[in-house]
Amino acid sequence: MSTSLQQTSSNGHSAGGVEEFDVVVIGAGVTGLYSLHRLRELGFSVRSLEEGDGVGGTWYWNRYPGARFDSESYTYGYSFSEELLQEWEWKEHYSSQPENERYLNHVADKFDLRPNIRFNSRVASLVYDETATRWQVTTDDGYQARAQFVITAIGILSARYVPEFEGLDSYEGSWCHTNRWPKEGMDLAGKRVGVIGTGATAVQLIPEIVGEVAHLTVFQRTANYCVPLRNSLIDRETQDYIKSHYAEIIEQCLSTPGSFMHEFDTRSALAVSEEEKLEQYERLWAEPGFKKWLSNFYDIMMPGEANEDYAEFVRNKIRERVHDPEVAEKLVPKNHMFGSKRLPCESGYYEVYNRDDVLLVDVREDPIARLTPRGIQLESGSEYELDVIIFATGYDAVTGPLNLIHIQGIGGEVLKEKFANGPRTYMGMSSYGFPNLFTINAASVGNFPRSAEPLVEWVTDAIAHVRDSGHNRITATPEAEEAWVQHMKDDSENILRTQADSWFVGANIPGKARVLLTAPDTAPVMRAKRAEVVANGYEGFSLD
Repeated sequence: MSTSLQQTSSNGHSAGGVEEFDVVVIGAGVTGLYSLHRLRELGFSVRSLEEGDGVGGTWYWNRYPGARFDSESYTYGYSFSEELLQEWEWKEHYSSQPENERYLNHVADKFDLRPNIRFNSRVASLVYDETATRWQVTTDDGYQARAQFVITAIGILSARYVPEFEGLDSYEGSWCHTNRWPKEGMDLAGKRVGVIGTGATAVQLIPEIVGEVAHLTVFQRTANYCVPLRNSLIDRETQDYIKSHYAEIIEQCLSTPGSFMHEFDTRSALAVSEEEKLEQYERLWAEPGFKKWLSNFYDIMMPGEANEDYAEFVRNKIRERVHDPEVAEKLVPKNHMFGSKRLPCESGYYEVYNRDDVLLVDVREDPIARLTPRGIQLESGSEYELDVIIFATGYDAVTGPLNLIHIQGIGGEVLKEKFANGPRTYMGMSSYGFPNLFTINAASVGNFPRSAEPLVEWVTDAIAHVRDSGHNRITATPEAEEAWVQHMKDDSENILRTQADSWFVGANIPGKARVLLTAPDTAPVMRAKRAEVVANGYEGFSLD
């Protein structure tokens, strides 16, 4: 990079109104902040472009009541700094959004990351200049930057999905998607409120708002297997234990398939006595968090008899908590296997349906036809008058956030068009024809920061390798990409995540190709594969 260019406050350079950097990172959430920190440590000039006016990503945007971790707080924070681990004290075992946002702001301040972040900057386009071997980055407000490398740290669940209901523009009440809950909150007191959706977000939200509204109508298409979170405050003794055992906690997470601190029981549910099996089911049910899912008999997470046995145990737990048998049966999942979707953790969710001021509407049986000026009308003609509508309708996962950016590579190829039938990458990170572009979050699985940290380290080391070895570009080879796409297809067919119509396979978005969007491999296997690539001289990548 020419030293004659004007130095900027972000350690980049400015030429003709376009700032130049070694790397542009899109996003200032969990992955983006760590990418920024590590790239600076490696001596790169870097600019982070963040759509919001603050850091936090998921924990900046998702301000809806009840938003919180579903993995243990002390397994979710960064592990790269021992000082950070020791000075930050999580207040709850499963921390809430306000504290999570405070934590990420603390990280940004502790490592002085804000000078390298441009806020209120939604990236509109990335266009590769083949002659200059640089990416031209343009934001909605006209800001432009050029960089040799780009990391898209935009999350896998950040492109909110609002169904294209007829009449939405005619609705005269207030509405929002949970991903854009206003900072000032929503006035729900004494209002007739409708919530569309009963996935993980709605399961957190509904118990928090039910006591405030005049009447709540919940529109459910798919019932879910929801399990008790059993959150609590972290006492002093536990806090001290956590801080003195962080190394073991992190190591435990890194050894498990989804990077959680829970290991499956190596026994089969079908190999123990009925009494022993039920004792384990009940014992784990009384435990907090994902233990009932991830510390259970290994074969409950495989299609077959053991899975159905535990699914019926969970169904009966739901039936026990809902007084009206007809309502209970609507809330009992019957069209997908236990564990084939991310497991929502709840606090008092099912008891909500015992209230006289709550109505559950099955929109699989009678779908939503349109929104009217006064509320929601079903195909049968039934209409529900509502003052507020909350869309807890999920996300266009993994490829959705990338598709919101016009990404144009070599020869004018557009990434959205290349990904029309599913992502075509090598290990989720690099796509042939788009050199020096790392679609980093597409390769993350499981407990997000535990998977993302090693991924950021791999990507930033790869960028440093390109620099230090005198190369200019790195990109997946077409052969490696094709082999990875085939691996995704072949190895995904028999895993639980592909057996349900969920965001894991894009089935929640009309018209989206139904393919597995994340790797079928466990987190340790993915790390081992990436390490092997490096050991073999960046096998599967072309450096030039």
